[in-house]
Amino acid sequence: MLNQTYTTDVLVVGGGTGGTAAAIQAARRGAKTILVSEFTWLGGMLTSAGVSAPDGNELQAFQTGLWGAFIQELRQRQPGGLDNSWVSFFTYEPRIGAEIFADWVKELPNLQWISGKVPLEVLRQGDCITGVRFADFTVTAKIILDGTELGDLLALGEVPYRWGWELKSEWGEPSAPESFNSLTEKYPVQAPTWVVVMQDFGEPVAAEIPPAPNYNPSLFTGAWDDYGAEKFLNYGRLPGGRFMINWPICGNDYGQKANRLIKSDLTRRKFVQECFWHSQNFAHFIQTQLGRRYGLAEGVFPSLSPAFALHPYYRESRRLKGLVTVCEQNILPLAGSSVAAKFDDAVAVGNYANDHHYPGDKFSLQPKSIRWGGRWTGTPFTIPYRCLIPVTTDGLLVCEKNISVSHIANGATRLQPIVMGIGQAAGMAAALCCELECQPRDLPVRTLQAALLTDERSPAAIVPLFNLSTNHPEWLNWQIHYLDNPETYPINGNCPGLLVNPYDYLNLDCFIGIFNRLDQQHYTFTITNPTEFSPKIWQIVTLQSHIDEQLQALPAKEKLTLWGRKNSSGNWLLVEYIDEVSN
Repeated sequence: MLNQTYTTDVLVVGGGTGGTAAAIQAARRGAKTILVSEFTWLGGMLTSAGVSAPDGNELQAFQTGLWGAFIQELRQRQPGGLDNSWVSFFTYEPRIGAEIFADWVKELPNLQWISGKVPLEVLRQGDCITGVRFADFTVTAKIILDGTELGDLLALGEVPYRWGWELKSEWGEPSAPESFNSLTEKYPVQAPTWVVVMQDFGEPVAAEIPPAPNYNPSLFTGAWDDYGAEKFLNYGRLPGGRFMINWPICGNDYGQKANRLIKSDLTRRKFVQECFWHSQNFAHFIQTQLGRRYGLAEGVFPSLSPAFALHPYYRESRRLKGLVTVCEQNILPLAGSSVAAKFDDAVAVGNYANDHHYPGDKFSLQPKSIRWGGRWTGTPFTIPYRCLIPVTTDGLLVCEKNISVSHIANGATRLQPIVMGIGQAAGMAAALCCELECQPRDLPVRTLQAALLTDERSPAAIVPLFNLSTNHPEWLNWQIHYLDNPETYPINGNCPGLLVNPYDYLNLDCFIGIFNRLDQQHYTFTITNPTEFSPKIWQIVTLQSHIDEQLQALPAKEKLTLWGRKNSSGNWLLVEYIDEVSN
């Protein structure tokens, strides 16, 4: 490999969530693809960064594309299932996620994966990116994708980008500050977190977790006071008595002088080391407060410290200056609506609430959440193709948190499922550009949208509809209808007149009891199964739109038979079928 030059159709630099999805999709479309990753695991936030409790796109209708396929694979491979925590409907061993991505890559003979390498130089011919040099080799390609965690290709290639805050005067965003202030100075970007996985050993036998340099217990005091220790641990509970520690309240978020991440390699390493120590100190604090029953989990990650993720979870990156910038207004619901305005060149769907992390400081954001299915979720929005394309540079697409997005809106666009959708769209676009011999800015967006909707393996929704899942026979027709007739897109997010598909609930658990309504979209269920020693009250939630409709119509104090799954961490029943009402 030394000093070798590879020539390919598509080069993806960075094996994170978006980069991995982009490489797989480009290769599945038929493009000769090379994926170069820094780490030995693919998947980024979902695996190597340890955040194996994904947020957003949890509703059934939004589990599409590679994201939906990933969830299906997890359900088949994860012993004990995915209903473990209360922060997410899907928690799993990071290793299993990494194995899924590795297996998908192995299936593709036209996809070459090279790990353990970082980009050193970007090659250009005028305004066109033509290749990337690594320590031992160079790759030239027709289309290159920046899938790095911090947008490193943008800096190396001198492609215009943004970093950090913008003022309200820039785009008129409701939540943006009027002027730079102490918060914007203290936290130029959202704080990263170095995830650590802890384990309940059942008795006080865990090895002592030593404190790291600069240990200060006052930084963590009160971390779970408003929750209690058990609920705190169950926040990111994984199978097998393990806990993903990614806690924002007096926890392991770390954002001190985060500008060091992009200043130099030396300052980045110093920041990353401090981030690691901060997480180790939080783990030490947890153990000292809760006892030696809790210790570092064993064998989670392939590293010298196997309870710690391979790298920090970066919430914010350098952000491209693209043809369009996604702003806060683009992710907020329209007045009187349950959805945001849809971009005509939409290529991915997200629905997460806008969530920013500044340790010890509160920052108010315009709300974009709704009650749905017995719980809170986020209003859906779309990502436009134009935010993946540089203003003037050719030969390059972005496919991670480095899209053209404002600092404020990044709090909703940075989550794992939507980044996976962005990666899938970017990979498909790159492959189509190779097929049509055109630059990304010249690719007809309807060609890209049609390819995503009709992908043979993992068709992806690009119009968000609460009640239309990919397994519905009318799914494709309605997706195309709303692309052709955007003025008819329903402001409640529901496609009219749909019949519910028959549902197989044979593998679900049966619960008999009394339904009660505490408030709009707030339901409980008192289980009275004969096998229960005493009645227990559970919250009812659902990810299925037709169940959501049924719950809204049910009278209180109704005796029901439900089918679904228990989640003891969240104290909820995830309902997937409601039997006929029992009188």
